[in-house]
Amino acid sequence: VRLVESGGGSVQTGGSLRLSCAASGMYYAINAMAWYRQAPGKQRELVAGITSGGTTNKADSVKGRFTISRDNAKNTVYLQMNSLKPEDTAVYYCAADETYDALKTGDYQYWGQGTHVTVSA
Repeated sequence: VRLVESGGGSVQTGGSLRLSCAASGMYYAINAMAWYRQAPGKQRELVAGITSGGTTNKADSVKGRFTISRDNAKNTVYLQMNSLKPEDTAVYYCAADETYDALKTGDYQYWGQGTHVTVSA
């Protein structure tokens, strides 16, 4: 399975970005997809996840600002990021798994290469 992320970049505080991640090469349905991020010197953390049925979870730090969505027909997950803050600066990784449980466990089998998001003050 290959995950290709796009949409990263540099914005000022308060700006918006939309990340996309397209999955390809799978034999089975991808039932859970998520976005994680890793800031310099910090551990990777969950940003938001979504199942093919639309169930979502989200980190408290992004609630009210970020929205995750997916297009099942295109095997693509999106992350709309609004009201960006400098603390959102990180490498954002797309993750995917055939199991629904990955949404709860965080145990995703497939990972993308990451896309950089930089938010300047």
